[in-house]
Amino acid sequence: MTSLPLELTLLGWSVVLLVIAIMLQGQLATRELGVGWNAGPRDGDQHPKGALAGRAQRALDNFKESYPAFIALALALAISGRTGGLGAIGAMLWFGARIVYHPLYLFGVPYVRSLVWVASMFGLLLMLIRLL
Repeated sequence: MTSLPLELTLLGWSVVLLVIAIMLQGQLATRELGVGWNAGPRDGDQHPKGALAGRAQRALDNFKESYPAFIALALALAISGRTGGLGAIGAMLWFGARIVYHPLYLFGVPYVRSLVWVASMFGLLLMLIRLL
């Protein structure tokens, strides 16, 4: 059995990060608005208004903004046979930054959170450089 390139391993683990972010956001919204709201169609203007539920939603939205690029780059690196090197470093940087970013956002930590976001974008750039 051949081991997966690091970029594809992190791609698999990134799905775990996505699921955790979705579940956390859902739990915080349900805690605020109740099970009936969460199980229902969520029609109308009722949305969680609490700080923590709002931050969880925004952190999830932020994750979803860069996630397609990470998926595309990880797959492109694997398909093209260009895994390793800067691509692997970039994938680790993006993945690690995404792990750190979420709690920073939830706890409302300014500036450091933005620096961590920049680090995640730099990770994507390294992956792109390796691909091209």
